[in-house]
Amino acid sequence: MPVPRHILEVRQFDRSFVLELFERAESMRSLAGPGFSARLQGKLMATLFFEPSTRTRLSFEAAMTRLGGGVISAEYAGATSSAVKGETIEDTARIVAGYADLLVIRHPEAGAAARAAAVVDVPVINAGDGPNEHPTQALLDLYTIWKELGRIDGLRIALVGDLRYGRAARSLAMLLTQTRDTELFLVAPPTARMSQELRLALSGAGVRVTELDDLEGLAPSLDVIYQTRIQRERFTDLADYEAARGRYIIDQSLMRRFNPQGIVLHPLPRVDEIHPSVDDDPRAAYFRQARHGLYLRMALLDWVLGEQPVVVTAYSSGTAAPAGGDSAS
Repeated sequence: MPVPRHILEVRQFDRSFVLELFERAESMRSLAGPGFSARLQGKLMATLFFEPSTRTRLSFEAAMTRLGGGVISAEYAGATSSAVKGETIEDTARIVAGYADLLVIRHPEAGAAARAAAVVDVPVINAGDGPNEHPTQALLDLYTIWKELGRIDGLRIALVGDLRYGRAARSLAMLLTQTRDTELFLVAPPTARMSQELRLALSGAGVRVTELDDLEGLAPSLDVIYQTRIQRERFTDLADYEAARGRYIIDQSLMRRFNPQGIVLHPLPRVDEIHPSVDDDPRAAYFRQARHGLYLRMALLDWVLGEQPVVVTAYSSGTAAPAGGDSAS
């Protein structure tokens, strides 16, 4: 029996895989139109979400459906599954793996997805566990940069907001180690700064990292602002949360200073860290980012479960191939 293709952590991806996946995602766009593909017909995906989610769960379920597969779902598994009775993630995974061809798991505990993968013979995709890992979000974020700007190299990127507890920003930071000539700026209040361990890992991988607290002065020179929500649920101290919340706001004033060719991303949901007046700016790419996530997750499901080859089509109109002459062949 072949070894299952798990998606568990950002560190498992190399540059070649990332670029191949992006081209596969491009080919998925034609399959996401009217009607459904039959590429994964007969396959069944189980989504086990022990934390609340809208975009991640629904985009995985939409991706599977668009590819012709089926879905069974435990949306509030932390409150409605046997976990309430004390069942371990290993036992839950063993049982559900008997019903489905693939498990997609979100869990509050770091390493939960890997623990599940260790005891089942079907693929497991980590849809976010603990404070550190959200590998598919990182992939769709970098895919959005590639799609919107036409390259993943030679970029100046600011991660803003919750860099200590926000797994989306931390995961993207680690995936940027597969890019070249990247300058990464970490913009966060003291209570939400990225850990020294992760900063050192980024620097050791060749990413130029600068930590600062002035987003306005930096904005004109940036290619990407990756804004994040200060997450109340990640803070144990209310005073720390209130001190961090609202420190950096993207509004019309900041957008007037921002690079005219740049983009603003956000993993969503937002609260008040991006003013709604910014939404109509063509540089506000966060809703397009969510849509790109459908195609990226279709590509992942196709890679994990599919047996048919993907015919890679030409890049969509107006989008350049990645810089540096890389191909995904």
